[in-house]
Amino acid sequence: MALQGKHALVTGGGTGIGLAIAQALAKEGATVTITGRRQEVLQEAATDGLHPLAMDVRNEEDVATKIDAAAAARGPIQICVVNAGIAEGTALHKTSMEFWRNMMATNLDGAFLTIRESFKSMRQTDWGRVIAVSSVAGLRGLKGASCYAASKHGLIGLTRALSEDYLGTPFTFNALCPGYVDTPIVERNITSIAQRAGMSAVEALDVMVNANRHKRLIEPSEVAAAALWLCGPGSGSVNGQCIEIAGGQM
Repeated sequence: MALQGKHALVTGGGTGIGLAIAQALAKEGATVTITGRRQEVLQEAATDGLHPLAMDVRNEEDVATKIDAAAAARGPIQICVVNAGIAEGTALHKTSMEFWRNMMATNLDGAFLTIRESFKSMRQTDWGRVIAVSSVAGLRGLKGASCYAASKHGLIGLTRALSEDYLGTPFTFNALCPGYVDTPIVERNITSIAQRAGMSAVEALDVMVNANRHKRLIEPSEVAAAALWLCGPGSGSVNGQCIEIAGGQM
């Protein structure tokens, strides 16, 4: 129970990677606020140590109000996991401004707002961890997903810059960069890739499996284990890093 007494906030915490991280933190004693846009999904996911809070990361007022309420109810946020995101691809000539702005508003603006508001209470404490769930697409170009890759590159830039801003303090800022993870997002992408590329669902799944260097989908628990390590003893010198979880060197 290394995180006993710590309050963690995990965006996109109702499913997939976010839920796996939230559950791992709770098992180590943290009190965890999980956020997402759908209250019913959060309510279903909530177990001991998990507290659901509907919040739209794209909305500045909603983020500020809800995070302030969470801190007031459960104490200062000392672990901030920005995980909420959209993972969709489209060809450049088919990318509308609406598609671009929604991706950036969720994946990048939402991360910035969540970190900013969480840090207001975190900086009043003597320890804190900010973990951004980016992607291998934040480290290299991803074919067919230029908008998504740009948002994830931006998230890594934000994380690295903040680590420099608060160097020498008890707060660290790191990014996790997983490859294709076995979550509902992958299931949705099977249909999307199949339609765009004119292939079967099995072939579309193979595209994602083979993109991971060890030729299998990554388990959400593997990403959660990395997040837990960044919150554990001896992690204070790991700062401004992009940790790849992709089955091999990218």
